[in-house]
Amino acid sequence: MSDRLDAEQVLADAVAQAGSDDLGAATWQEGYERLLASLRTEAALSELGVEVARAELVGYLANRAALTAWRQAHPAETSGAITRPIFIVGQPRTGTTILFDLLAQDPAFRVPLTWEVDKPVPPPETATYDSDPRIDVAQASLDMAESLMPGFTTFHPMGARLGQECVRITGHDFRSMIFPTQYHVPTYNRWLLHEADLGPAYTWHRSFLQHLQSRHPGDQWLLKSPAHLWHLDDLAREYPDAVVVQTHRDPLVVVASVSALVTHLRRLASDAGTLEQAAHSYADDIFVGLERGMAARERGVLPPEQVVDVQFSSFVKDPLATIGALYDALGRPLTAEVEARMRAFLTAHPGDGGGAGKRYRFSDTGLDADPLRARAKDYQDRYAVATETLT
Repeated sequence: MSDRLDAEQVLADAVAQAGSDDLGAATWQEGYERLLASLRTEAALSELGVEVARAELVGYLANRAALTAWRQAHPAETSGAITRPIFIVGQPRTGTTILFDLLAQDPAFRVPLTWEVDKPVPPPETATYDSDPRIDVAQASLDMAESLMPGFTTFHPMGARLGQECVRITGHDFRSMIFPTQYHVPTYNRWLLHEADLGPAYTWHRSFLQHLQSRHPGDQWLLKSPAHLWHLDDLAREYPDAVVVQTHRDPLVVVASVSALVTHLRRLASDAGTLEQAAHSYADDIFVGLERGMAARERGVLPPEQVVDVQFSSFVKDPLATIGALYDALGRPLTAEVEARMRAFLTAHPGDGGGAGKRYRFSDTGLDADPLRARAKDYQDRYAVATETLT
């Protein structure tokens, strides 16, 4: 394993792939080295897992080098303004993905799609946005992942033409929750959540969006990642005019759901790890995110008029009514044409109401509900979050 995950060798492969050894500001290096150390010593990677992790690291580094070179060659083209981006920031498993996918049916929003985030260079072109050969390449990779982890897209729908999360963008700065989601890397995760400065990751995030929009612009960016909730201060510093949409759900159900998801996902790279292990790791992380988010909003890091709350229970009961209320809060018209597109998407992707009791149970986590419920009280009271029945 040591040779396959050697920092210099992985970087050399990425440089060769990109055709450039300039990765821009050196902000990526600390996270990269910390992540590699955790992968080597903690992740219990299988032989396949080593190759999966290596290929992923090479991909992030190569993309960073290629995008840096492109921006240097096209400085005027890749420095466009980003105005009033909308960020969906609720906790994992609170309806953020389906809300994101439904809003993405509105052509007024510019959404980073999976294929263009996976292979951003050269930037996508409007004329070939729906026919770019990178679409099929990205979909083939997703199909391969589904074949190796049957049922994963039931947990978390993915597709080359669907919106991609911001953690895949900030992954290029190696300050991203995507890595602890995919691998058991607790030391890296502690650094990320409690020590790392996320400012450079958001600076990179902006440059990535500028690159994507340079030849395929849109009216307003629509973005999504639960990870933003842990770092609203950094988000607000980079995007002071951002609109934040926070989804809310019973935190204990969130812990059970995200633990089941990451346990399933990590099986691609490791034969070790259990749902209980994931739950004991994620329980505190989830509450840290909720508490930081509450504290940031109390401090007014974004004006109240730039924050909209969405209840998971209301969304599940009537998605389109919830979206209508969201559009009203955003000051946007929800046209009949866009609503019809959303209804068609929802018909094709009905989901299962969150999956509680079907794909996961709190009883499988091995956690004691009582102290967690006590810790959740302030959050649930503040945002009127319903308590769900635990199974």
